[in-house]
Amino acid sequence: MRKVFALVAGCCMLFACTSKPADSSTATAADTTASAKPTPPSEFADPKYVAIGKQGMAQLSSGDIDGWMSSFADNAVYRYSAGDSISGKPAITSYWKDRRGNLIDSLSFSKDVWLPIKVNQPQAGPDIKGVWLLAWHQTNVKYKNGKKLIFWVHIDMHFNDSDKIDVVVEYIDRAPIMKALGK
Repeated sequence: MRKVFALVAGCCMLFACTSKPADSSTATAADTTASAKPTPPSEFADPKYVAIGKQGMAQLSSGDIDGWMSSFADNAVYRYSAGDSISGKPAITSYWKDRRGNLIDSLSFSKDVWLPIKVNQPQAGPDIKGVWLLAWHQTNVKYKNGKKLIFWVHIDMHFNDSDKIDVVVEYIDRAPIMKALGK
């Protein structure tokens, strides 16, 4: 076995010593080709967007709606999977202040997963290019009427060129919420 290993190692050294050096023009062409890679359709985005998302969820949880809204663009749209939507920062602020102040006693989030992604080339339909923050978390809510719910939520947040949230899509089953609220 040692003889075979020595023979293989010797052959490798012989070929390594006798190979011709690469032509510098060929190496340059290869380097140029490697550096001219096309932009991928999507890629991971800067982790700073995760920090923005986590800070916003902490502010919403504590009832600091104004603090949370500071990360929103004036023309933001908040959409629910059920088709409802709220347009404009003032309307979103009003909705959440009313909900957080008059319906929700306590709110917390756990088991969260965050994925910042940059969409360079939309893949289909009305996809929006730019940075998206995808989040999944378990929501624990106690309503002022004493009812408690624990459920999972998926949220997509799009950031404009000023790193402000201009689109939120929240995927949620509102039926248990409406039942807990007696509606």
